Amino acid sequence: MSTFDLVVQGSRVGAPDLEALRSLSRASAVERGSGGEFRILGADPAARANVAERCATARLDWGFVARGSRLADFGLLALDMDSTLITVECIDEIADFAGRKAEVSAITAAAMRGEIDWAQSLHRRVAALVGLEAGVLDRVYRERLELTAGARELLDAAHRCGTRTLLVSGGFTCFTDLLRDRLGIGEAHANVLVVEDGRLAGRVSGPLVDAAGKARHVARLRRSLGLPKERVLVIGDGANDLAMMEEAGTSIAFHAKPIVRDRATFALSHVGLEGVLGLFPA
Repeated sequence: MSTFDLVVQGSRVGAPDLEALRSLSRASAVERGSGGEFRILGADPAARANVAERCATARLDWGFVARGSRLADFGLLALDMDSTLITVECIDEIADFAGRKAEVSAITAAAMRGEIDWAQSLHRRVAALVGLEAGVLDRVYRERLELTAGARELLDAAHRCGTRTLLVSGGFTCFTDLLRDRLGIGEAHANVLVVEDGRLAGRVSGPLVDAAGKARHVARLRRSLGLPKERVLVIGDGANDLAMMEEAGTSIAFHAKPIVRDRATFALSHVGLEGVLGLFPA
């Protein structure tokens, strides 16, 4: 039978909260991890509801993790791009150059919450970009795109321990390809924005990387690596990430919509991607 530790993370983790969580989870001791996380040793997962309530009040991330779990246990790490690996939604930033950011952002948010069909939402948002000079794509990458805190540390750790990395996005190849090369990611897949005569044509081409497309890429690479689902870790934030999360033994909802937090193995809502290393040290 597995022994579990309760991993607690946040910008400010106070001693009173740690003691309360130790008591609630009927644990033996508290240790400070090398990455700044706290491990409450020998915690009882049956205390999940009480722990969740206390951590929500204290704005802390938490997770019951089997003792000894490491990042190297995973043979494949798959990540979403927008609002996960990077801090922005690229399509919203492109739309800003067309003066339509508010309109497009509202559609993006509804799609990520699972309130409207994702594929239809993508076609509507891309249509709003028609006529923009293609040069705005480079400006978005240079001026707007920022890596999420902890992103490089997580990917570097995965590569050091031999974990294959995959970037799968409902965004666009003009960004995922650059990030793939910049960060040494094994594979990257996204949608292709059509450019005609130096301007955005308002449509995408090729197979659509929607929820099902993301899941297919994860499943394909998992099979090619000969991995069981238990050795796959997926990280995402929106409703279009749910299908690929089902292809993984462990999933992390990263600053995610409620529908994703409810169905993921873990949720990180207060720390950066370094929080993955808090759960699973390298």
